[in-house]
Amino acid sequence: MATKREARILAVVNQKGGVGKTTTAVNLCAYLAQAGKRVLLVDCDPQSNATSGVGLDKAAVTTGLYDVLVENVPFADIIVKDVADIKGFDLAPSTIDLSGAEMVLYTEQNFARESVLARAMKDVRGTYDYIFIDAPPSLGLITINILTASSGLIIPIQCEYYALEGISQLLSVVERIQERLNTALSIDMVVLTMQDYRTNLSQQVISDVRDYFGDKVARTLIPRNVRLSEAPSYGQPISLYDAKSKGAAAYAQLAKEVIEKL
Repeated sequence: MATKREARILAVVNQKGGVGKTTTAVNLCAYLAQAGKRVLLVDCDPQSNATSGVGLDKAAVTTGLYDVLVENVPFADIIVKDVADIKGFDLAPSTIDLSGAEMVLYTEQNFARESVLARAMKDVRGTYDYIFIDAPPSLGLITINILTASSGLIIPIQCEYYALEGISQLLSVVERIQERLNTALSIDMVVLTMQDYRTNLSQQVISDVRDYFGDKVARTLIPRNVRLSEAPSYGQPISLYDAKSKGAAAYAQLAKEVIEKL
């Protein structure tokens, strides 16, 4: 009998804010679940936008990732099943408390503190096909934990001026993680977001990113789309909020690329 593979853990990461990390994580998870995959989204951002983006009231979440990292609560105990009424789409939520987790991990001189998340997630890896981690816009200890726990990275890059600014810093951190903590970590996909077909700048950024990352760049481009921006305020992925929008079509196609490549 063939051995069932453990989930591929994909961190959606870029230390720049506003590049579409949470939008990408939420919508890929939704489309993958709707395609029959078992998917877990781990909200590692204290702002908890992924948590509210799938319909949970952030203020009503009593147990989240902070409790896993700091209080040793079993990871499975915080998981919310079938969020956004999508079967097979589960969420590990975060709360504002997560903003204090790094300080606690540092001050307690936690044993192998860079690997707390990886150890906590070990028991749930066999439950899912994909685990996506929505990373915060920083390169602190939480992000180091994310990179140590992950199989691969998805890097959203906005099609705007200074798009590649800071990427070399991120890649330097990734290289150090590969050398010291997680030799299996790889950059799996770069996703170009917020594309505006009307501007020459957008086309130049696309060209620059493709030159830099080569075939790591996804074929699918995510357009700047009002419906994509509106969907989180209604607590819905774009597949439920407006399945006929250009943003929905793009993320549906991107999910097919993920299944094909990863």
